Amino acid sequence: MADFQKKINSGALGGVAAVAVVAIGFLAFTAFTTITAGSRGVLLTFGKPSDRVLGEGIHFKIPLVQSIVKIDTKIKKGEIDTGAASKDLQDVTATVAVNFHPDPERVNILYKTIGLDYASRVIDPSVREVMKAVIARYTAGELITQREDVKNNIKTQLQARMVTFNVILDDFSIVNFSFSKGFTDAIEAKQTAEQLAIKAQRDLERIKIEAEQKITQAQAEAESLRLQKTNVTPELIKLREIEMQTKAIEKWNGQLPTYTGGAMPFLNLSAPK
Repeated sequence: MADFQKKINSGALGGVAAVAVVAIGFLAFTAFTTITAGSRGVLLTFGKPSDRVLGEGIHFKIPLVQSIVKIDTKIKKGEIDTGAASKDLQDVTATVAVNFHPDPERVNILYKTIGLDYASRVIDPSVREVMKAVIARYTAGELITQREDVKNNIKTQLQARMVTFNVILDDFSIVNFSFSKGFTDAIEAKQTAEQLAIKAQRDLERIKIEAEQKITQAQAEAESLRLQKTNVTPELIKLREIEMQTKAIEKWNGQLPTYTGGAMPFLNLSAPK
């Protein structure tokens, strides 16, 4: 009986030892956490965030007492649709793209004050609020013609706003501006009218140039005729007559004409006497 009791006690001790070994192994395994590239860690002690941010690598934590929240700090991209009113009270719908990431050195404060859903709680509202404020400073036409200036103003204000939430804005772009159908039709009509006006101006310039060319050509021809008349002299006329006679002689074949005429009747020079 005593031996049996000893075996029970021994088995119990062995079981306890085995459990202890497993527990120690489990605790040892969970005591270390790896922070991968592009991430940071927030150490929590009984749920309270630490003032220290954990960088990339292996970190120790006290099992059952501490835990580590991993936060992705790589650049994220989002597209947001928002509506606003322009300075001249035109309804404007805009689609914008934002690239952002949490400030790696302040993720503990971000987690403590906002949490992991900071994109929906900070980015979206900030973009919509800044868009409304900036768009209200421009007319609908200026939003089209000064689009780059509008973009830069929005980006500057958005950067200043987001940094207060420990989020860094990497890039901002306006994907599209949309207006009411009436305003869009008016813009298209204006562009068509401007294009027609440009074409008419070009046609007018072309006609003017062609007319000037014809005038110049006519003036040149008139001047040529005037010079020719001025240069006609008796000597020149005599010279032209001599040139014509010379050419006629060159063409003569040496035979007298069969008939000749004048004051006397025509005679047949080839008839026998």
